[in-house]
Amino acid sequence: MRPTIRFLTDDLCKQIISEAISILTKLGVEIQNQNVLSMLSDHGADVNLENSHVKLSEEIINKALKTSPKSFKLFDVYGNQTHDFSEYNVHFTPGSAALYLLDYKTNKMRKPVTDDYINYVKLVNQLNNISSQSTAFIPSDVHEKISDSYRLFLSLLYGEKPVVTGTFTIEAFQIMLDLQLVVRGSSDRLKEKPLTIFSCCPTSPLKWSDVTSQNVIDCANNSIPVEFISMPLSGFMAPVTLVGTLVEHTAETLSGIVIHQLTNPGAPFLYGGSPAIFDMRYETTPMGAIETMMIDCAYNEIGKYLGVPTQAYISLSDAKQLDTQAGLESGIGATLAALSGINNISGPGMLDFESCQSLEKLVVDNEICGMTKRLIQGIEPKEDFPALPIFEELLKEQHLLIAKHTRKYFKSEIKLPGSTIDRANRARWKMDGSLTLGERANREVEKYLNNYKPSDLAQTVKSDLIKLMETEARRYEMDKLPERIL
Repeated sequence: MRPTIRFLTDDLCKQIISEAISILTKLGVEIQNQNVLSMLSDHGADVNLENSHVKLSEEIINKALKTSPKSFKLFDVYGNQTHDFSEYNVHFTPGSAALYLLDYKTNKMRKPVTDDYINYVKLVNQLNNISSQSTAFIPSDVHEKISDSYRLFLSLLYGEKPVVTGTFTIEAFQIMLDLQLVVRGSSDRLKEKPLTIFSCCPTSPLKWSDVTSQNVIDCANNSIPVEFISMPLSGFMAPVTLVGTLVEHTAETLSGIVIHQLTNPGAPFLYGGSPAIFDMRYETTPMGAIETMMIDCAYNEIGKYLGVPTQAYISLSDAKQLDTQAGLESGIGATLAALSGINNISGPGMLDFESCQSLEKLVVDNEICGMTKRLIQGIEPKEDFPALPIFEELLKEQHLLIAKHTRKYFKSEIKLPGSTIDRANRARWKMDGSLTLGERANREVEKYLNNYKPSDLAQTVKSDLIKLMETEARRYEMDKLPERIL
C-alpha cells in the first residue's frame, strides 16, 4: 500500500474552487497583454481594454478545465521517457533561478558564473534521485538579456535530463524554442516528446504581466508544457489564513489555465505554485515554514480534485548554510511532498528563500529524495508468509546474512544511501577522517565532477546549439561566449 497524506476533504476542495471561481467572475483579474484580452473577449469574457481587466464566466472556466490534460510525459535529450506526470507519481527537480551560489571553499554566497553552471549540470546529470535539471541559477558573466536562454543552452549542451526553465522576456522564447528544436529535430518531434517545462508566474494578487501571459500563449501554441507558479503570501498579498491563501492561489491558477487552454485545448501543464506565509517579524517569505508546506500539499490536492498533474516548490530551506536547519526543512518538505503525491517537486539544492543554490546541498538532498522514494513504496510482503521456514533458518544459523531470502530482497527492500550519509560506527568514522556532512558532500561533488562523461548528442547538434547561442549573444554586443564552452 502506498502511504499518502491529506489536508483537505473533497468538500473543502470543492468549496475553495467555488470561491475562486466566484472571485474570477465577480472581481476578475488584470491581464496586461492585449492578445490575451482579445482572445478572452472573443470567448465571451467581460473585458475592459482600458484598464486591462477581465471578468471570466463560469462557462469559460469549465470549458478550460474540460480540455485540461489529465497527465503528460517528459523525455530526455535522446527521446527516452523520464517522467510520467500522472496519479501519485513523484519526480524531483532542483529549485530554479537562484541569484547566488554557496561557495564551498569560502562558505559564502556569491554570484555564479558559467563554470559554476556547467559544474551544476554535470553533477545533476549523475544524481539518480533527481529526475530533471532546472535552470537552477543565473550566470552573471553573460548579458542579462540572454541569461534565460543561456542557462537552457548550457543544460542541453552538457546535460541529458529534461529541463525545468522559463523566460525573462517575450523575445527570449524564440531562441529557447530553437535550442529545443535543434535537439529534437522538428516541431512534431518536440510536441511528441517534450524536453522542457516552462514556469509561468502570475503576480499576486490576481494579475498577469504582459511577459508572463505571452509566455503562456507561446508555450501553448508550441505544446511546450508549462507549470503555473502562483505565489500568494499569507498575511501580506493574500489572506492570512491557509484556506484564504488557497482560494487566491486557486483563482490565479485557474485564470492561467483559462489563458492556456483557450489558446490550445489539451496543451500540457502542471498545476503548480510557490506560495508562502509572510513572516512579519523579518519581512521574509519562509519556504521552510510548515504552513508553507501545508499550503503546497493542500493546493496539490485541489489540483488532483480537478484531475490535473501538479507541481510545488517544496523540499528547500531558508537556511544560509548547509546546516541542521537546511536538513530539517528540506527533509520535512520532501517527505510531505512525496506522501501528498506532488508530481513535480521543485526545491533540492536551494537555500535562503529560493535565492541561493548549493552543489553540496544538492548531493545531500539527492539522498533525502531517495529516502522519500523508498518511503512511498510502502510495506508489502515479499515471500514472508508462511514465516515459519525463515525463522527456522534464523534459529539454526543464528543470522540471515546470506540466506536466500535476504539475498533476493536486500537491495529492493533496504535503501542504502551514498557516502554523504554517515552510517559508520564511531571508530570507523574517526578512521575515515572524522568528516563533517559538508566535507562528505563536497567529496561527493568532486567525485561526480571527475566522473562526468559528455552526453552522446551528435557533435553536429552541439555545434548548432553553440552557433545559435553565439548569434543570440551578438544581438546584445557580446563578441563571444565565456571561454569554457565546448
